[in-house]
Amino acid sequence: QVQLVESGGGLVQAGGSLRLSCAASGLTDSSYTMAWFRQAPGKEREFLAAVTTMTWSVTATYYADSVKGRFTISKDNAKNTNTAYLQMNSLKPEDTALYYCTAGRVAGRNPGQFAYWGQGTQVTVSS
Repeated sequence: QVQLVESGGGLVQAGGSLRLSCAASGLTDSSYTMAWFRQAPGKEREFLAAVTTMTWSVTATYYADSVKGRFTISKDNAKNTNTAYLQMNSLKPEDTALYYCTAGRVAGRNPGQFAYWGQGTQVTVSS
């Protein structure tokens, strides 16, 4: 059974930083694309960033324009480990949302392309 568990959310002032973690268990190998989405109240789920393992030592990343340059995604490719991180800098009040980690076989930007989801971690940025 696949399980994704996010952590690291919280309350931070505008301009501050947070680092989210996503521990995935039950994935059969490390080749899954792992991504982060967020969803604010009344809004659709928004793609943020994704990381895909190309080889055992090489990963590829891609970002939404809204977070490029402020957010950095990374992945721990150690054997039998699927852990992804999202470093968020220069946070703004509009970054306030529930942040979700997800994993899938396809490198995409649409929520429907990802098979597995965590429960989310709340990020609140105060002005």
